[in-house]
Amino acid sequence: MSYFVIDEKFLQQLEALQMLVKNNVAGLFGGVHKSKNFGSSCEFADYRDYVPGDDITKIDWNAYARFEKLYQKLYLDERQMHTRIYIDASRSMNFGKGGKAEQAIKLAAAIAYLSINEMDKVSVYVIKDKQIHTVINGMVGKDAYINSIGELNSVEFDGDSYVSDAIIPSNVGYGDGMSVIISDFLTDNDYENGINHLCDKKRDVLCIQVLSREELNPQIRGKMHLFDSESADKFYRKNITRDIARAYKDALEYTINRIKNTCAARGAAYLNVTAEDDLGDIFFAKLIDMEVMK
Repeated sequence: MSYFVIDEKFLQQLEALQMLVKNNVAGLFGGVHKSKNFGSSCEFADYRDYVPGDDITKIDWNAYARFEKLYQKLYLDERQMHTRIYIDASRSMNFGKGGKAEQAIKLAAAIAYLSINEMDKVSVYVIKDKQIHTVINGMVGKDAYINSIGELNSVEFDGDSYVSDAIIPSNVGYGDGMSVIISDFLTDNDYENGINHLCDKKRDVLCIQVLSREELNPQIRGKMHLFDSESADKFYRKNITRDIARAYKDALEYTINRIKNTCAARGAAYLNVTAEDDLGDIFFAKLIDMEVMK
């Protein structure tokens, strides 16, 4: 099943959203960033000892006159950031009437739009099974956004996803921007090592957990025949009692805490949204409240 989420009406909503949050996105998006590396901009950062072969034009001769030792000037490197967005395209993202899959596409499109407006480069990928599939690669500027973002309508949500197995072998970039993972994280599969990998690569990491209201507060009782949304071979056929409903809520709480604690341990940002949440509420209220956007 494909979606028609990205259309002219939605793009108009993004324009309004960008105007709404434009004074609050600097902490999350912004193209001309000071990187964690040293480079050739005009802003002084630090000194280090001169090593033969270094650029002699960056020697501080005033320091040499004072200390009779050669020191090399280091400058901050200003460069365009690369926002990389990963969408979990597993079958479980299709669960529920609220449209988790559609919300995931909308979130990816909105984050991409805000990044583009701040002069970031943007790539969007889907995670299927143990592979990363590129949907949009190195998008820069509004014209490229308009021409490319509709590709998200063709994303198919099916099968399983293995976040770590997919992300770790791929090119994630080093210290050059934000990595966003959009998923329900309703899996026993490993995603912790994938998040660790991104953090080790000095990426700014944001994990967005998308759940439907049906998942958060299921209203089912009595005899039921339930199938695992990731695998039809797994099913549960029992009388849904109050104790079973309570056990489900405990399991869901564990699942939410698992991803939340993983992010907290690595200094990654975590956001929980429902499939029914309005984009304006997500970006203007939730992200600002949690100080992802300042």
